[in-house]
Amino acid sequence: MRSRLVRLTALGTLALGAVGRPAWAADPAGLWLTETGSSRIRIAPCGGGYCGTIVSAPGKALDAKNPDPALRTRSVVGVQILDARQQDGSGYSGSLYNPNDGKTYSGSMRLTALDTLEVSGCVMRVFCKRQSWTRVK
Repeated sequence: MRSRLVRLTALGTLALGAVGRPAWAADPAGLWLTETGSSRIRIAPCGGGYCGTIVSAPGKALDAKNPDPALRTRSVVGVQILDARQQDGSGYSGSLYNPNDGKTYSGSMRLTALDTLEVSGCVMRVFCKRQSWTRVK
């Protein structure tokens, strides 16, 4: 009788873990590889949404196009490029900084699959460019 109770408890624990897993899997927090495969972005919870910071980039990776001349010699590694604190129907929205042109765009992000994050930046919410990032395991 005792071994049956132990088995039922173990099965119950596993079942609860399986129920909780989809919510965890839908969390975009983690390390992501950009569409070009050249940079890695760490996404973490912030202000009720998510923020993304560059953790690796190719070459010298300077913020050479930054509109502030004083910041053009800094490394982009460590720069927050995604600020998506507003939850919307399909993900989160906010702003996206592009160090390749030094501009900040209206931005959004949403998980399209367990290991795929769609990130978009828009000008006047009309002209948008999207990228699919892949989760680094």
